[in-house]
Amino acid sequence: MRLVFMGTPDFSVPVLEALVAAGHEIAAVYSQPPRPAGRGKKLSPSPVQLRAESFGIEVRTPLNFKAAADREAFAALDVDAAVVVAYGLLLPQAVLDAPRLGCFNLHASLLPRWRGAAPIQRAIMAGDDETGVCVMRMELGLDTGPVLLCERTPIAHEDTAQSLHDRLAQIGAPLMVEALDALAKGTAREEIQSEIGVEYARKIDKAEARIDWSLPAEALSAHIRGLSPFPGAWFELNGERIKVLLCRAETSAQHAEPGAALDDALLIACGSGALRLLTLQRAGKGRVSAADLLRGFPVPAGTRLSA
Repeated sequence: MRLVFMGTPDFSVPVLEALVAAGHEIAAVYSQPPRPAGRGKKLSPSPVQLRAESFGIEVRTPLNFKAAADREAFAALDVDAAVVVAYGLLLPQAVLDAPRLGCFNLHASLLPRWRGAAPIQRAIMAGDDETGVCVMRMELGLDTGPVLLCERTPIAHEDTAQSLHDRLAQIGAPLMVEALDALAKGTAREEIQSEIGVEYARKIDKAEARIDWSLPAEALSAHIRGLSPFPGAWFELNGERIKVLLCRAETSAQHAEPGAALDDALLIACGSGALRLLTLQRAGKGRVSAADLLRGFPVPAGTRLSA
């Protein structure tokens, strides 16, 4: 098939690679414009732009599709379908209607659960047992279109937003290839989404990253892992902000105020149960194990971590 690919972050790259490997013709790639990054604030192309250029594919980076010229340039590509994976722009109806077969999105949740911007993080933070990816025909509504294919995966107790992100990206790549094969053969089946069980996966607010030790340990573990590695849930100790990137809920016979260290190895009392902090990051430093952090930054039993 002749395709347009539209995507921006690392999550999108495996799908682009799978489409190329499957022999599809990528007429052009659309991605978000280069953004300032690093200490020098040098403009940096997106991961998708870099990968597309390595394949020798033309990359286009319009700010939006408000200009008629941008919509006309898209339509002039005369493609069978557009594949959209975490592109970062809402597409107007004129763009959705331009490809012969339509526009198809890989969405990182089991629709209709977790429509919206942060489905991976919200699934973990809510304590969901499983999630997945869906290939969906795009409509003007937010992730409301009919679903062609889904693939499920369990959410493990040790999963973070990063580990789940990476797994879903690898699951989604062959799923999109399978969906396009069915479209080409005319055998694709589309299922209208139910309006029961819809959740909105709103963007992560940095205010959510401050750790509330009064929560039950299991809920707090899910919250912390859903925010790992970015923006990273944090507490304060001795005036310093410290991120928790990995943790484990544990039972404890000890009773203490939430936020109090129950031992010398970062077992912290919660509203119920306790949380073992496993991987942490001090401000301006790299991520380290709890044992490594404690060598130069002891947190003895009885220490109170700020809520």
